[in-house]
Amino acid sequence: MTKTLHGTIRGRTIELTDDPGLRDGSSVEIVLRYSTPDPAFCPGDGILRSAGALADVWTDEDDRILQEIYEDRHRPSHRELPE
Repeated sequence: MTKTLHGTIRGRTIELTDDPGLRDGSSVEIVLRYSTPDPAFCPGDGILRSAGALADVWTDEDDRILQEIYEDRHRPSHRELPE
């Protein structure tokens, strides 16, 4: 039997808006799908909300440090073997 129900997550419990029509203790399989996504839990939103947070205190030295990290991460990491 397949039935679509709506509910609210409370920790590890889902409060259903309607009676599922099953007896207590019935085994069920759950597939979760957001019906109205909470913006606090959308992937990537945190970064978008924090963009520009350091704009007032960012310096040229910070740019230099980030550039150095970027270049270091892209350097070849293998060594030549002696013959």
